[in-house]
Amino acid sequence: MLKLVIGDKNLSSWSLRPWILLKHLGFAFEEIRLPLDTRRFHAEIGRYSASRRVPVLLDGELRVWDSLAICEYLNEKAVGHAWPAETAARALARSISAEMHSGFQGLRSSWSMKAAARNLDVPLGPAALADVARIDEIWTGCREERPSGGPWLFGRYSIADAMYTPVVLRFNTYGAQLSAGARGYVETALQDPHLQEWIRGAEHELAAEGRPTEHP
Repeated sequence: MLKLVIGDKNLSSWSLRPWILLKHLGFAFEEIRLPLDTRRFHAEIGRYSASRRVPVLLDGELRVWDSLAICEYLNEKAVGHAWPAETAARALARSISAEMHSGFQGLRSSWSMKAAARNLDVPLGPAALADVARIDEIWTGCREERPSGGPWLFGRYSIADAMYTPVVLRFNTYGAQLSAGARGYVETALQDPHLQEWIRGAEHELAAEGRPTEHP
């Protein structure tokens, strides 16, 4: 069975991406959670990853690290079903996924992922606001041009949706101002039962640690 080593569900945006893709592709896998910045994490992470970071996918003796690399590996195991079938759509999906993987630093630094929190008020500076506008543009454009047959960025669920799922949670936590099209995508993603499962896991983490969920 595949094994996925992840961090906290409340905080680890990179862990969420391959986790939710595994769920959507229907792969059975064992989840190994190492709470970030703890003695346990530092004591055990070296067993799984030379980079000492999560996520890490274990497939027998093979170790695959970095969220996008894991997603690409899962695409191969799923015989290409994790990307859109049409060439141009696939190229666009890869482009926006790479943009998410390497960009949006203003948004990341201002609005950290807190999956279990709601209604947090953290003002954004110009760089982060530009990131929100760019993401809105991406989501709106993809949904306007998507093929029929599904509500996701490219019709059926793909790696592109997995890559942007942590942003959905950020926008839900902090209340991003979005266009109607982008708000529709956020609503679609939040109704995903797999994402709901992840959020419940984040809430359970906080409860187990005796920390309240943030709901001002």
